[in-house]
Amino acid sequence: MTAFITALTFVVLAEMGDKTQLLGMAFATRYPWPTVLWGVFVATILNHLFAVIVGSYITLFIPLQYVQIIAAASFIIFGLWTIRGDELNDEDKDTRRSPFWTVTIAFFIAEMGDKTQLATIALAAQFSNAIIPVWLGTTAGMMIANAIGIVVGVILGKKIPERLVKWVAAITFIFFGVYGLYEYLPRELVTTPVMAGTLIVILLSMYLVAKLSADKLA
Repeated sequence: MTAFITALTFVVLAEMGDKTQLLGMAFATRYPWPTVLWGVFVATILNHLFAVIVGSYITLFIPLQYVQIIAAASFIIFGLWTIRGDELNDEDKDTRRSPFWTVTIAFFIAEMGDKTQLATIALAAQFSNAIIPVWLGTTAGMMIANAIGIVVGVILGKKIPERLVKWVAAITFIFFGVYGLYEYLPRELVTTPVMAGTLIVILLSMYLVAKLSADKLA
């Protein structure tokens, strides 16, 4: 159950402001929302099944503690990625396929190499003995996040500021990343100067990423 809840929580956070969530908003303005959600569901099941299989085999080649450290560091990266934000690209263009297959194929392609897929790989590596709960949790997380995106973006007309959503998600992600490093790093490295330096680097990175993102939008 821990693996399921952890996977669900992290993917919901990772998906906030992600391009696949933006893709869902765009599709929901064009197609019926049930079609969009079914397309997201099928694409996520297939994509994240691939991700958990890859993640579950990593521990055969890399010691678990190292994988856990890498996973914790990756959560910090996901937080910075969330601050940076995503933009829609050609993946949301019309095709001659049916609406369901248009959504499914677009989402599957958009998820390849996306931070939610990378988070799924990291979680599957961390919970290598519970890849099914991880798979189900990440799939449920994608469905919840995209349902929120559709409601917020279409039905509610974006009354909740996107900037606030991104920052809450990013800070939560980074918090769990720092906590993971504290838990899994060798005890001789978990000293006050090291942790303080890590926090300073993270805060500086957050500032720089936010500034670069703002300059890009300007």
